[in-house]
Amino acid sequence: MPDTHFARNGDVHLAYQIVGSGPVDLLYVDAWVHHVEAVWDVPDFARLLRRLSSFSRLIHFDRRGTGLSDPVPLDRLPDVETQVDDAVAVLDAAGSSEAAVVGANEGTLVAILLAARHPERCRSLVLFATTAKHQHAAGTPMEDMEAFMELIRTNQVSGFSGVDVFAPSRAGEERFDRDLARLQRLSVRPGAIGHYVRQSMMSDVAGELPAIRTPTLVLNRTGNRIVSTELSREVASMIPNARHVELPGTDHLIFSEGIDAVADEIEEFVTGARTGADPDRALSTVVFTDIVDSTTVAAELGDRRWRDILDRHNALLRREVERFGGRQVATTGDGIFAAFDGPRNAVRFAMAATEAVAPLRIRIRAGVHTGEVEVRGDDLGGLAVHIGARIAALANAGEVLVSTTVRELMAGSDLRFEDRGEHRLKGVPGTWRVFAASG
Repeated sequence: MPDTHFARNGDVHLAYQIVGSGPVDLLYVDAWVHHVEAVWDVPDFARLLRRLSSFSRLIHFDRRGTGLSDPVPLDRLPDVETQVDDAVAVLDAAGSSEAAVVGANEGTLVAILLAARHPERCRSLVLFATTAKHQHAAGTPMEDMEAFMELIRTNQVSGFSGVDVFAPSRAGEERFDRDLARLQRLSVRPGAIGHYVRQSMMSDVAGELPAIRTPTLVLNRTGNRIVSTELSREVASMIPNARHVELPGTDHLIFSEGIDAVADEIEEFVTGARTGADPDRALSTVVFTDIVDSTTVAAELGDRRWRDILDRHNALLRREVERFGGRQVATTGDGIFAAFDGPRNAVRFAMAATEAVAPLRIRIRAGVHTGEVEVRGDDLGGLAVHIGARIAALANAGEVLVSTTVRELMAGSDLRFEDRGEHRLKGVPGTWRVFAASG
């Protein structure tokens, strides 16, 4: 976890982090759903940030009233101009005199105004899924705005992330849905959501676009349901010499689909080269665990008791990871992602973990796979990681499922492996046979 710092604009503290040490400063201006620490618990978001920081000194921050930045009264939400001043304050605190500015979704409103009003601070501008008038996004008539805002607030309170609309390529992925909903809860209070939506929808920066002289790249995905390519192409046409690039895909979220394609375009535009930030690769055994029926258990126990149980669960699993010589890569909401040098200790850890949490009156499941992973700093990625996560999702309560690779590597061990048949793993080619491990 990078260190979190705080810039000040007047009496308001703004949380920000600096990641990487590349030759170019890059300021990432996200939507109002951002939390500088919680984003690292979303593997796809963490991967995007690490890709950006591989060629830059990345600065990302929580906008006023969101994440770890100071809250603001709901009746006095900051206008976009104030948020631009906040961005400048973050740049000053980070010691950056000039930065490439990347804006995503409605964060592009702040990025556009920053480039137009403070061209000396903006060496280049990248806008992802942008529109000059957000009232045109998703075809939401202004007369339906109050109902639209109430729907969003209700969805957040109920734990609905909106993944089907914002990231349809990830629809049906329980872990991603849960991670996204958690990030939304930690980023913005339910009572404030409607106000932020209203502000975004009422903003109109079309008049600022012709004044931008900063080299500009506009990115969008061809099937974006929220901001169509027609709207983003219109923005590009109003900025002198701006370039518009359409990427394949359907998602409105910058981090949920085709991360490498997005990062490659940004890297080439900002640095003039497309290195692909080819990661180091290593053979590793990955383990994913997950609490079974966590939502039901949390509802039965109540927030405070559930939080205590979750904290004790996390501490127990960290202890077991260390006992078996592994490394915890990340928490995954109601479970962990850990890596081991070999399959024996990984399977032993998973079996021990299921027993360790029994006194808490919860049950976990686990999936284990050995394969080549991408090493990006402290993070791991690649197909092997996805396979491990998918296998874990197949397991029953108290069960440790392993791939054929793990079973073959452990031939001759004192563990038993019971065939659980072949399965298709979402997003993974072919069929995969899995086995239940037991002592």
